[in-house]
Amino acid sequence: MASLVSAAALTMVVGVLVGCGLGEFTVVVPDSSSSAAALVNAPRTGFSDRARTDPAEQRAVQEVMAATGNGWASDIADVCRGRWHGIECVPDRGEVYHVVSLSFGALSDDTTFPACDAARATLSPAVLALPHLRSLFFYRCFTANPQPIPAFVGRLGPAFRSLVLRENGHVGAIPADLGNLTALRVLDLHGNHLTSSIPATVQSLAHLQLLDLSYNRLAGENRLAGTIPDALGDLPDLILLDLSHNTLSGPIPAALGRVSSLRSLILADNRMQFSTVPTDFFTGLKALTTLVLSGMGLEGSLPESIGELDHLRVLRLDNNEFTGVIPASFRLLERASELRVDGNRLVGPIPFGKEMMWRLGKKLRVGGNEGLCYDAEQQGLEGVVALAGVADCDSMRSRTTQHLSGMRNVGEAPEGRGWHAATANATATASAAPGRRCAAGVCVGSWHVFAGVVVSLQLALL
Repeated sequence: MASLVSAAALTMVVGVLVGCGLGEFTVVVPDSSSSAAALVNAPRTGFSDRARTDPAEQRAVQEVMAATGNGWASDIADVCRGRWHGIECVPDRGEVYHVVSLSFGALSDDTTFPACDAARATLSPAVLALPHLRSLFFYRCFTANPQPIPAFVGRLGPAFRSLVLRENGHVGAIPADLGNLTALRVLDLHGNHLTSSIPATVQSLAHLQLLDLSYNRLAGENRLAGTIPDALGDLPDLILLDLSHNTLSGPIPAALGRVSSLRSLILADNRMQFSTVPTDFFTGLKALTTLVLSGMGLEGSLPESIGELDHLRVLRLDNNEFTGVIPASFRLLERASELRVDGNRLVGPIPFGKEMMWRLGKKLRVGGNEGLCYDAEQQGLEGVVALAGVADCDSMRSRTTQHLSGMRNVGEAPEGRGWHAATANATATASAAPGRRCAAGVCVGSWHVFAGVVVSLQLALL
């Protein structure tokens, strides 16, 4: 439906699906640009009887509609007064309507924009004849007719704010010409078949608030590759960055740590083997509410600075190679509604109190870390539902003490060196054995349970 939008009230709402089962994150981007103010003299409540669509824009809209398989629009005498879902217009002082937004694709049964003929639809260059256009939205429009994102999109006018080309089956590289859209707030290319790397020209998008390049792949193999550009750290207004489910390589650029406006950082399923995250990486990211680094092959210790993120609600660090203990600072994540560290190589006591564990419930996942334990005597078990498969620390200490006593009796630990010698001997033996891998004193293989228990007891006795 065509709608009148005042300069003070115009907003663009973009729903971003993040991974499987994560739900939706919505970013609202206000548009208080001077170009909108020039179009609207004052708040309006209805259509003027005299206002008509600019003739050149009328023709351009009909060409764009025809290119998507919606030739019926050619029968509409005035597209801004035609009142269909998917077109938005505003009037200027001369009672002329200008097209500011076009949207295509069925989002749901309740929200339907003009559908595309997926086998024949194209994105028409006629959009360049819409000088007041601020937003283009295409959803599943070209899936049966794969085509690159046309470079001419980079020549859209200075008012252009939002480009959403979502799950359209686009192929090829991301056009470097998109860097010409210097007023862009939203760039969403999620779920296409894009390959190559992220163009360096993104650094020109100084006003960008949402960047979603997630889930770009072809036949499950080719995806966006290369490294994450340092230039992303120069986008001072960025709110959401989602580069997940590609083949981007590490390390995570330190430059991202200075984007203080960032609320959602989602990099999951980019295999960055042998990469670590600096301890102080998150010190400058105080606004973060969502942090998803699942399945990236990250190593080293969990950064303590994560515990300083007062607004964090979703934390996913699962299925990596993190070692060491869960930092005590994680207890400070009082607003967290989901916390996952499962599938790593963590050891030692779980530091969360029973109140935090009760609050998180099944949204707390710590399994798959053979060396983790929970101190039921100190912290209690009331309300705890997330500890399946996690041993009690007291029982682990008891079993380890008995095992070490047996080792001394058979002369496996040199006299006078006691606990630390036994630990070193066990770790060295496991490291030397075929088919085992060791890091930070934790070995995986037939010895991995014992090594985790040993490290846990060491920490408990410090």
